[in-house]
Amino acid sequence: MKRILIITAALAFVCSSANAQSFLEKLGQKALDKAVSRTESAADRAVDKAFDAVEGLFSKKDKKEAGQEAPADNQQTQSAPAAGSWTCPECGKTGNTGNFCDDCGAKKPGTGSSASAQSGWNCPECGKTGNTGNFCADCGARKPSAGGQVSEPKKPAASAVVWNNYDFVAGDEIIHDDNLEGEQMGEFPSRMDLFQGNCQIVTIDGVKCISSEDGIFTPLFDEPYLTDAFTIEFDVYLYDRSTYEKNHPNVGVGINNYTIYLAETDKLSRVQAYEGQIALKLEIDACVSDNYPCNIWYEWYTPGGDRREGSFNFEYNDKYNCFHHVAISFNKRACKIYFDEQRVANIPNMKAPKWVQFRGDGDYPGLYFWKNFRIAKGAVPLYERVQGEGRIVTYGITFDTGKATIKPESTGEINRIRDLMNQDPSIKFEVQGHCDNTGSAAVNDKLSQQRAEAIVAALVAQGISADRLTAVGKGSSTPIADNSTDEGRAKNRRVEFIKK
Repeated sequence: MKRILIITAALAFVCSSANAQSFLEKLGQKALDKAVSRTESAADRAVDKAFDAVEGLFSKKDKKEAGQEAPADNQQTQSAPAAGSWTCPECGKTGNTGNFCDDCGAKKPGTGSSASAQSGWNCPECGKTGNTGNFCADCGARKPSAGGQVSEPKKPAASAVVWNNYDFVAGDEIIHDDNLEGEQMGEFPSRMDLFQGNCQIVTIDGVKCISSEDGIFTPLFDEPYLTDAFTIEFDVYLYDRSTYEKNHPNVGVGINNYTIYLAETDKLSRVQAYEGQIALKLEIDACVSDNYPCNIWYEWYTPGGDRREGSFNFEYNDKYNCFHHVAISFNKRACKIYFDEQRVANIPNMKAPKWVQFRGDGDYPGLYFWKNFRIAKGAVPLYERVQGEGRIVTYGITFDTGKATIKPESTGEINRIRDLMNQDPSIKFEVQGHCDNTGSAAVNDKLSQQRAEAIVAALVAQGISADRLTAVGKGSSTPIADNSTDEGRAKNRRVEFIKK
């Protein structure tokens, strides 16, 4: 009905001012009644707005004929907003008095079911406001829980760009993958062996991890498993020294280190370490602050038995109260060590180890937290795999759990693919995302497609032409290993680049 009134009024306006005025007089009361009884539906509000616009045109024309020219649109006099009025957060319209914006129809903040959508929650990491889901729309940080606790803190945003220079590449064949998901709280980790002290499964910042109190533990293997080329990855939690001292007022904070041994034996005593049965000893400060920056110290032995050492200090001191990624790469005799985005050691000549073990080196309780252990055999050059097999299977590109967000430690592998495609412009790839059989097929199919698309986007952002890449999500439909084991599922969670 309103649309008929609008059309009729418009025709009256075109025909004559006098007729239009007469028409409006007849419709005036009806229009007023309509305004009073206006519904809050979006369609009615749009029609009401159009009706008012037509009425305004007549008013402007009549004023002009009476010698009262209305000011230009960009010179309209602005009246002060009425008491209790509100400004629309969507279009910026001021002076709204109802539950909906007079211009765009957006609902008033704080009314009905849209209150949470208008207010949302503020991200504790990047400050983004108005988030409505479980993760920040800008940086991906998890929504704080009801108790105010935030899950695993994200790495400082200032360091994100530096990952572009990260050259660590994970090995191709996974031999140990332990994300602790199936472990029971308070129990010893089922896929580790204990040599000394105590270890148990706990959570910190809502993340399941291993807590070690002067505990020395090692992956549960019966035979030596480190080959002449391998990679080791894991995460450690760095405590803010002042926070620790506040929570443990009766415990002094001395020298506290995460210690990693690459050795000739799986259960290495202090005496054996000093007798030279280690290939590498790596120590990472567990407690840091602005006054106590993070220090990484390492010593290694050459194949001839010579002992050498080095250290690395961080130039910035905002890396505490969160987890950090540690990676070690060994190839025949060369060893590289990475902490987050930085390569902290480049050792050219080191004795080949056979085992790895982990230790929280100190007697202070609740200080050492470890997670996300992965050991893999070394990588075959990409070009050889493309030419020989026509495909590249990689485990070096990883994602946040249940998401298509590429982890920054994947940068090294993505850069390798980029370099390969730049060296041979004829290469085109179908980028396949694969999942294990955890979860439903519908979820896995969608997630694997999104992950494949994320990889394509990352390569295009680095200059690779989009027409050389095709994203395909395979879900869990094509496993290459047994999904009943942790290592098998880890192998099935992969990315493949199929030459086209």
